Amino acid sequence: MESLVIPVLILLLVGAGVLLVARAVGRRTAGNRASGSTPPGDPAELARAAAAKLTEEQHRRLYALIAQGQAMAAIKLYYEASGEGLRASRDAVGALAANPQPFHSAAPEEPENDDDDAPERFPYRYRAIASKGDVTREVSSNMLNDEIYGRIRTLARSGDTEAAAMALTRHSDISMKQAREFIALLDD
Repeated sequence: MESLVIPVLILLLVGAGVLLVARAVGRRTAGNRASGSTPPGDPAELARAAAAKLTEEQHRRLYALIAQGQAMAAIKLYYEASGEGLRASRDAVGALAANPQPFHSAAPEEPENDDDDAPERFPYRYRAIASKGDVTREVSSNMLNDEIYGRIRTLARSGDTEAAAMALTRHSDISMKQAREFIALLDD
């Protein structure tokens, strides 16, 4: 009988240890779900979210590592670039490998040589007001912003009033005559 006591005690200790580990893992998983740190279930969605966290250079390097079969280096690169945990980085790289994503910049880049040829529409209306004496003119447009209006004022102050008026008509819905009248008030 004494020979069975020690194996039964060992068996009870192992069972209690397994139960404690299972409860700890269950709590950890429930905590991760509650905090929202678990990755989305859809691998394509996870890949899109992961690709959005990378710069163009990091995106290019990561896919080069994936193509070369260097999964550990790719995970390390993503881990350092995103600041996420190792498990999340592993899942993200796996999703990126299974669902390749093109690079999309977070902010649209401005063309280097912006000659105001194709005005961009902004989600707000910009109001430019010029006055001289009792005469006041206002131009309101969603194709104007501080930068464009600053260029128009610079053109007007440098004496190139015709180019300033043309730029103003391209970025607003006013006639050339109205633009010239507005630019004439910017002389000072």
